[in-house]
Amino acid sequence: MTDYAIGDIQGCYDRLLDVLSTIGFSPSRDRLWVAGDLINRGPSSLATLRYIESLDGAAEVVLGNHDLHLLAVALGGKPLKGKDTLADILEAPDRDRLLEWLRQQKLCVYDADRDLLMSHAGLPHIWSVEEALGYAKEVGAVIRGPEARYYFEHMYGNVPERWQPDLAGMDRWRIITNYFTRMRFIAGDGTLELTTKETVDKAPEGFAPWFTFPRSGQTRILFGHWAALEGNTNSDRYIGLDTGCVWGGLLTVMNLDTGEKTHCDCQ
Repeated sequence: MTDYAIGDIQGCYDRLLDVLSTIGFSPSRDRLWVAGDLINRGPSSLATLRYIESLDGAAEVVLGNHDLHLLAVALGGKPLKGKDTLADILEAPDRDRLLEWLRQQKLCVYDADRDLLMSHAGLPHIWSVEEALGYAKEVGAVIRGPEARYYFEHMYGNVPERWQPDLAGMDRWRIITNYFTRMRFIAGDGTLELTTKETVDKAPEGFAPWFTFPRSGQTRILFGHWAALEGNTNSDRYIGLDTGCVWGGLLTVMNLDTGEKTHCDCQ
């Protein structure tokens, strides 16, 4: 059995099949870790979602901001945006089953044997692995529970900008969600800057890429979300998997044990 991790698919179903064929992926034998943003912006969101859902126990999935956006439209009454490619899911006969499956996915997963953590946007230096798993579980319970509609009605926003342990209710859930699914640049005290999406040299004053701050331990962190990096963090510990397939870049799969990366050209 081989475990692989893949970056943001974003509805690029044909390219997903291409790269999985290249590595000889078999769900009867292998597992696929998916770093969030399964859907949206690409041409085949429904087919992608159906395929990942069909993998069942052969897939380890974390939620990305685009996945949460689908749930916010479906459950929270939020409008579709101009570039969204989610209508095929919302109109599908198996819509309810797919949305319920998506609600069951986590914000963060951790493999203790490999000392390897995956979330869509990464892990802020102000949280330990144990804290992150606890906060992810906390918000995951809200997404799956009776407060889900309220959560998705109020999920969007950049406030509060910084984690504080005494935060409660929607403010607490929103900042946890933003760290796991929207983070790129961050300050030393944990303040998020959520408007800049460019490369590391475009960091706003007082901010830096989250993965440049020191943290204890040796935990490796898999993440997607930041296509402008093209997968480059200059670190073997922080592994960027979003190589911009939906923007005409690459779709990247990595062998979790060897570190070997396989790419599919998405032009």
